[in-house]
Amino acid sequence: MSDEQAVPESKGVSIELLATVDLGPEIAGMAGRQLRMRKVTIEPGGVFGPIHDHVGRPGAVYILQGTITDHRNGEAEEYGPGPGWPEDRHTTHWLENTGTTSAVEISIDIV
Repeated sequence: MSDEQAVPESKGVSIELLATVDLGPEIAGMAGRQLRMRKVTIEPGGVFGPIHDHVGRPGAVYILQGTITDHRNGEAEEYGPGPGWPEDRHTTHWLENTGTTSAVEISIDIV
């Protein structure tokens, strides 16, 4: 079974919207788009799924505490605390916390 087929549904995840900026007035051609910053907490055993992509929704992640495993292209990489990963149009992934403490990330993206 491939990594993508084995992805469980989201569980143990809470998301807090921290800020948004309407990009329409800021950058020509960006009407209807926002720059968004969120704090995402994934509890031990939690999953941020299902598998999803970032086509038209680029972003970047910074891990404040704990570790988060990023699953993409059949490989898993653990991050944190510190710099996380970029999310561009080639990103298709899902996340999990296999640790014993809550993992907290700051996620910034364009939506």
